[in-house]
Amino acid sequence: MSDQSENQPRRIRDSLPGDATYEKTIEQMIRVDHAGEYGAVRIYEGQLAVLGDRAIAPVIKHMADQEREHLSTFEALAVKHRTRPTAMLPVWHVAGFALGAGTALLGEKAAMACTVAVEEVIDEHYSNQIARLGDYEPELAATCEKFRQEELEHRDTGLEHDAEGAPGYEALKGLVKTGSRLAIWISERV
Repeated sequence: MSDQSENQPRRIRDSLPGDATYEKTIEQMIRVDHAGEYGAVRIYEGQLAVLGDRAIAPVIKHMADQEREHLSTFEALAVKHRTRPTAMLPVWHVAGFALGAGTALLGEKAAMACTVAVEEVIDEHYSNQIARLGDYEPELAATCEKFRQEELEHRDTGLEHDAEGAPGYEALKGLVKTGSRLAIWISERV
């Protein structure tokens, strides 16, 4: 006898009655991950707009290129799963660029502090999604794990480029992390 009746919607790991169905949960994950990768591209574009003529530019460009690959993957997954993007994309378009350019205007170390903060939140976010997916969506879980590893590389790159030497590092990092978590929460819902 199965735990799941044929008439009941499938539920994802650790779901409770009243939680979104399996399909809705997958759509929500793809929507928020697409939004996050879109925002990351915009952050790096903002950083490059300010720091594009400095020695750090190739490092930022490399990270931006990886984020574009992530975005492209989630765009394809959104089509495959018929998932609409978040309604917040126009806001993330401006906010991401402003965050990247704003931290870059504070200097290379501040730009790298921004990267460290965002990537720490994304590591946590992807880790939670992977755990929640379990064996239900092995392809999506593998994609999230691959991207999580690349995000950790970005965090490490930021640390290698003296992110912790940014003025007000802890405060800046805390602010960016709070904003990133808020953006995730909103993008999951809107």
